[in-house]
Amino acid sequence: MPGSGPRDDLAIAAVLSDGLRGRLYDFVRGHPRPVTRDQAAAVLGISRGLAAFHLDKLVASGLLRARHQRPAGQRRVGRAPKVYEPSDLEVEITIPARHYDLAGRLLVEAITRHAPGEPASAAALRLAREHGAELGARFRATRRLGRPGPERTLTAALEVLEGQGYEPRRDGQRAVTLANCPFHTLARQAPELICGINRALVDGLLRGLGNERVQAVLVPPEGACCVELRPPSAP
Repeated sequence: MPGSGPRDDLAIAAVLSDGLRGRLYDFVRGHPRPVTRDQAAAVLGISRGLAAFHLDKLVASGLLRARHQRPAGQRRVGRAPKVYEPSDLEVEITIPARHYDLAGRLLVEAITRHAPGEPASAAALRLAREHGAELGARFRATRRLGRPGPERTLTAALEVLEGQGYEPRRDGQRAVTLANCPFHTLARQAPELICGINRALVDGLLRGLGNERVQAVLVPPEGACCVELRPPSAP
């Protein structure tokens, strides 16, 4: 299942931490038509140059988009002014990390893409495994891992799972535990399904990394993720 590239939502949100910039963003979002620099400056009581500086920062972060547009009825004299409007970017920050968007995509695709006679729950597990395998294969290709042994596989899995919000922790030299469930609220509502999706995703990741010996095992969650990664020698 193709995924989008990495995005730093904290950095994007930090752009809005400037009070003036946040007010500009709110003004553009709430305006029914694209906003010019002059309009923004007049509403916020600032200079046109300062408005332009902050509006362009919002464009650079992806929160706004800009283009040149001549007002209706204006004669074609000189260059059309630059106007700003909201982009389609959505930013959501949760601490610890949650990825309900991924769970939602997997569940929607399970309903819309399940094979004839395949239950939607089975399709969700299959799609989660495919997504994990894609993550693993991409990491393996980027790092040129070849066929990694158990130790190298666990090290690679730690890095990938950290990027997915699982907060992996190494338990000595043996298992890897996952301190956070990215689908926490859903797991409380449907533990069998969501824990199964978690395990399928991690299992797919291990296989995508090129190792068949490290196992993804379901364990009692006790406030953490329900999956543990175990090397061949682990009980």
